[in-house]
Amino acid sequence: MRFGEVRVVPVNGYGPEDTLVDADGQVYTGLADGRIIRISQDGRRIDAVADTGGRPLGLEFYGDELLVCDAYRGLLVVSPADGAVRTLTREVAGRPMVFCNNAAVAADGTVYFSDSSARFPITHWRDDLIEQTGSGRLLRRGPDGAIDELAGGLQFANGVALSADESFVTVAETGDCRVRRVWLTGERAGSTDVFADGLAGHPDNTSTGSDGLIWVTQASPRVAALDMVRRLPGALRALVRRLPTSVQPSPARTCGVLGIDSEGTIVHDLSGEVSGFHMLTGVRERDGVLYFGSLEERSIAITTVPVRS
Repeated sequence: MRFGEVRVVPVNGYGPEDTLVDADGQVYTGLADGRIIRISQDGRRIDAVADTGGRPLGLEFYGDELLVCDAYRGLLVVSPADGAVRTLTREVAGRPMVFCNNAAVAADGTVYFSDSSARFPITHWRDDLIEQTGSGRLLRRGPDGAIDELAGGLQFANGVALSADESFVTVAETGDCRVRRVWLTGERAGSTDVFADGLAGHPDNTSTGSDGLIWVTQASPRVAALDMVRRLPGALRALVRRLPTSVQPSPARTCGVLGIDSEGTIVHDLSGEVSGFHMLTGVRERDGVLYFGSLEERSIAITTVPVRS
């Protein structure tokens, strides 16, 4: 199904990669210059909440504060009240994270978060997709601060979301166009399987909606040139990585989102081109409204969830 009417809301910066919505309909997002901003419901007022000094990506509520995945600085907590920034962790098992990306927070304060690549930082995200490093990880930080790895060997670990009952956590693999699931409770606890596979696009951020669905972005349809390059010998892939970005495999302007239930059934499949908006990397559903972020725009976008017949 194609998107319905989409409202594009300009922001005062570049790359509002994720979106987070509070009870008053205000939207939080992080920008490429390190700022976290808050946008009023009507889009007319923008306030600077904090500056991480890095590159904020995924955002979640963490009690009265914000949990921030910063691509350079790791897992952070930000106070909207005074802009204070503190670090939860910058390293795992004694090694710095290279690309902290997205997270989900459980009711008990446990944080599930992704480290996209062990080789390439955000400035070279295309390189990881070309090289297929399989070095992404899904990590867990318990309320006591202990960190463990739930899943490794992921092809560009990205969006993280918990099921509504917190029986499992999902992590998107952008490089393989699929979403994996790790079971947290019950007889299958600790096991991993595939939640959604063979997606038509490359998934990015994910989130759990107020409707109980897991919403999955598709930043771009599958890029045929990327599939071809990934089959080349290593030396040729390295050559492609050295080419100017303008001639490397690149995302299309078409984008989309999926709403998937706990059984892995796609309930909503929305896609198309949105005038003035592309590279849809963040999605948040609240009370029937979808809020989109973008890695490469200077705006967020807002639309409604279509009513199922």
